[in-house]
Amino acid sequence: MSTITTKDGAEIFYKDWGTGRPVVFSHGWPLTADAWDAQMLFLAQKGFRVIAHDRRGHGRSSQTWTGNDMDTYADDLAALIEHLDLKDAMLVGHSTGGGEVAHYIGRHGTKRVAKAVLICAVPPLMVKTEAHPNGVPMDVFDGIRKSVVEDRSQFYKDLAMPFYSYNRAGAKASQGVIDSFWAQGMLGAISGQYDCIKQFSEVDYTEDLKKFDVPALVLHGDDDQIVPIDEAGRLSAKIIPNATLKVYAGGPHGMCTTMADKVNADLLEFLQS
Repeated sequence: MSTITTKDGAEIFYKDWGTGRPVVFSHGWPLTADAWDAQMLFLAQKGFRVIAHDRRGHGRSSQTWTGNDMDTYADDLAALIEHLDLKDAMLVGHSTGGGEVAHYIGRHGTKRVAKAVLICAVPPLMVKTEAHPNGVPMDVFDGIRKSVVEDRSQFYKDLAMPFYSYNRAGAKASQGVIDSFWAQGMLGAISGQYDCIKQFSEVDYTEDLKKFDVPALVLHGDDDQIVPIDEAGRLSAKIIPNATLKVYAGGPHGMCTTMADKVNADLLEFLQS
């Protein structure tokens, strides 16, 4: 397996396929780089170099007790990009990975970045606050923490249903997709995944979004039951300078899997624009 070792000794697993202009993917919670298989295979076959890592505490990367915070996640991404000496990369982040991409740009700038894509991403801020009254109430995230502690395995099986909108009337659920979601989640560390809940819910990425100075594409499904579009994708597209927003009618949170052909086509078009 390909790994890098960070300054605090964590080993970060990554995939690196193909040749050409680099596209770097950051996955959502509680998943792994495998969540990007449909996009990576497609773009590698189109002549691009595709890279995706497992966030620390997730997948095949180190299960660190400390460092499960967005500053460190962004620094880990920077370490990977610098280790591979990537230039003119397009960064793509889904859900929590969108926060990671945003914070990377806010923290490390865009000297190695040409474009950025946020897909059903958590920025600018998920949790409800006085300054963000339309956010998700804190008790929702406390409930997620409770479920992870009490029965993480069953919770991930249950979470897959709204994640892919398989709970909607007439939806045809894929047991394979549900099993993959569960397997990816269970591969990670309960400690790291528990800590990560705060990072996708309570971190305010507004200032990071303001620092985007490269072309940005925001993709979001209007049936996202995990990260509601109005307070996430639509708001991020307003904050990011000159961002383009594309709304997927009926699109679920996990649309990179259930609507892979459309996502792939939009990524390719943006890469080539």
